[in-house]
Amino acid sequence: MPNTLTIVATFVAKPGEEGRLREELTAMIAPPLEEEGCLGYQPYADPGRPGRMILLEEWTDAAALAYHFTLPHFERIAGVLEEILAEPFVLRRLTDIPA
Repeated sequence: MPNTLTIVATFVAKPGEEGRLREELTAMIAPPLEEEGCLGYQPYADPGRPGRMILLEEWTDAAALAYHFTLPHFERIAGVLEEILAEPFVLRRLTDIPA
């Protein structure tokens, strides 16, 4: 779909919190997929670094993403991430390159 917004979020868990990070990100798949404007939401594990996970999201536009950030399920995960991450997560916003 042209003109979508793709998000690449990178997370690094504190030692001992790797399993919890995986569980929390996996639990976050269903709620966003029900949101208007969410086209995809999938976590991936880094096989070389068990504590590192990547979340790929695709949104119809920046407004849909901004709305996502205001919802209770996002606010809950944001609080959990503060407890279990070794460093702040990195959020990269990417847009399509016109053909």
